[in-house]
Amino acid sequence: MKVAVVGATGMVGEVMLQVLAERNFPVTELIPVASEKSVGKEIEFKGKKYKVVGLQTAVDMKADIALFSAGGETSLAWAPKFAEAGTTVIDNSSAWRMDPTKKLIVPEINASELTKEDKIIANPNCSTIQMVMVLAPLHKKYNIKRVIVSTYQSITGTGVKAVQQLENEYAGVQGEMAYKYQIHRNAIPQCDSFEDNGYTKEEMKLVRETQKIIGDKSIAVTATAIRIPVVGGHSEAVNVEFSNDFNVSEIREILHNTDGVVVQDNNDTYTYPMPLFAQGKDEVFVGRIRRDESQPNSLNMWIVADNLRKGAATNTVQIAEYLVANNLV
Repeated sequence: MKVAVVGATGMVGEVMLQVLAERNFPVTELIPVASEKSVGKEIEFKGKKYKVVGLQTAVDMKADIALFSAGGETSLAWAPKFAEAGTTVIDNSSAWRMDPTKKLIVPEINASELTKEDKIIANPNCSTIQMVMVLAPLHKKYNIKRVIVSTYQSITGTGVKAVQQLENEYAGVQGEMAYKYQIHRNAIPQCDSFEDNGYTKEEMKLVRETQKIIGDKSIAVTATAIRIPVVGGHSEAVNVEFSNDFNVSEIREILHNTDGVVVQDNNDTYTYPMPLFAQGKDEVFVGRIRRDESQPNSLNMWIVADNLRKGAATNTVQIAEYLVANNLV
């Protein structure tokens, strides 16, 4: 299995390599790919050194699978070239997610949609993945009418520059700014740029991608996305209104039996999800599960996951694992 990692020197690319190694993905030849300034650099994977190559070289090497984490413009320009060369692309940018001809996949939910003909597969947004992992099994049972979500997002979602900004601010050092404002001791109510409707792109991803992954455009979603000075993962306060009433203990049981979801919900022992403990883990953690007493058939939850792992790298690798296991590459 010849595997290309496009954006191998970036924050998500590095985690992708780590996840491929941890999960013993059957890589027989690794092709690390990055921008021209990184070509020739060496990276290590499972004790072996590999030289970083450019995009055209990687296309010509005809990988079986290419895992992309190099931004939307690169994906739009290069994913079709890889696909034409016979490579199956799993793309981590927003470039293809809402393209009606492309599948948007969270393996635990909708991997069965994939076929050999899918040469460009979209990986959802990090904040969407962790939310739908919890919502999908509940929708099957109770039918979701409406979701109100507020996200509290890690700076790692912005990238290395944001991590450096926070470290500089901790140290009292003037440096390059990833955000328009300081992030240390602050909360910035803007993730990504604004759309014409006053919502940010991140907020609208939660709306559109949730409907596409669950396969139900009737689910009403409204979102507010906030950046906070945290490294370990994204947190979400989620309020869900169902068509049908529910029993809270049954909700916990359904989520407890959902692959990839861990229930942490015990008020007596102060057990609830936090990014501090989610960092470096592949599961989605859910807690603070309680009935919304202001509204019929409604539920409040707190959902946390490492945005670089299940929110990006791990989900991408899981898609690749499904393709291999089902002889779709």
